[in-house]
Amino acid sequence: MSSRRRRCKRQLIKFTQHITRLITGTLNSDNEDEEQESTTVRYHPENLEQLQLQTHFSRQELQLLYRGIKNDCPSGVVNEDTFKNIYALFFPLGDSSKYAQFLFNAFDKDKNGSLSFEELVCDLSVLLRGTTEAKLNWAFNLYDINKDGQITKEEMLDILKSIYDLMGKSIHPRLKEEALWQHVRIFFQKMDINQDGVVTIDEFIDCCQKDENIMQSLKIFDNAV
Repeated sequence: MSSRRRRCKRQLIKFTQHITRLITGTLNSDNEDEEQESTTVRYHPENLEQLQLQTHFSRQELQLLYRGIKNDCPSGVVNEDTFKNIYALFFPLGDSSKYAQFLFNAFDKDKNGSLSFEELVCDLSVLLRGTTEAKLNWAFNLYDINKDGQITKEEMLDILKSIYDLMGKSIHPRLKEEALWQHVRIFFQKMDINQDGVVTIDEFIDCCQKDENIMQSLKIFDNAV
């Protein structure tokens, strides 16, 4: 594994830890975004029993998580700007805004422009304690930018561009677009089993489960918290 990929994974783990600290109340911040959020309509989660069934968290853990997000985001929700600002803390050498936008959209299931307690907790449950297939479904949803059930070459190119942008100065020399397209072609040669120009969820999961490196990479969050 290259040093670039190791650095990126370390930063992703730190980001996950940061988000977890945010919603468990162990992170205190008085930034302007949170002050603005405190003036918005208050949000209350659905009943904890239902969330307990939907996640891998106990009732006690869910209560702790909810108290935490209320402490740091009194409105009970995290907007996109706040999310991007948090993400930018972990990639100071580059521009993480585009990748953070893709990540935010993967979390924002109801597409209302903010992350509710349920959305944060359910996705953290998948990333931290979910099955292999659940994690792969989550990853597919991230890469499927327009959420139409398939990954196109253009979407994969946009994802790769955003990843290289967030790594910024840590990547030298900068890759040209043709080099990124080559990575896209390699991805599709492997994943696009029926060669129809798109990758479906079934193709994605099937190929990933057969790749030892990908299977190992899914474990990077196992000890994050």
